Amino acid sequence: MGFWLFMLVMDLIIPASMIGCGRYLQVRAPKRINATFGYRTARSMKNQDTWDFAQAYCGRLWVRLGLALLPLSVIPLLFVLGKGMTVVGNTAIITAAVQLVPFLGSIVPVERALKKTFDENGFRR
Repeated sequence: MGFWLFMLVMDLIIPASMIGCGRYLQVRAPKRINATFGYRTARSMKNQDTWDFAQAYCGRLWVRLGLALLPLSVIPLLFVLGKGMTVVGNTAIITAAVQLVPFLGSIVPVERALKKTFDENGFRR
């Protein structure tokens, strides 16, 4: 049971991080373009307007995706409750790998929104 609980907590790190960082980007996004923290791509760093837009959009998206991933992270582990360490560990690894798809895939809708809202020079359309 202890290993199962540990793996459950580990599988909740990605959704919790997405919710926490997404909320942070919504409420206290970096005010200035920087190379350390925030949604940083060439398109988002064109100017302050693109930067602010990308932080807000990514923040909203990450909160929604994180909330959707929470139950989807718990359900597979409920099916292996009481099973051996190998089964629990493999299920948790597969769950974490699946979580990475929306996490990394979130770049696509943010970049699409930036491209739709701004031209190649970073000016609003």
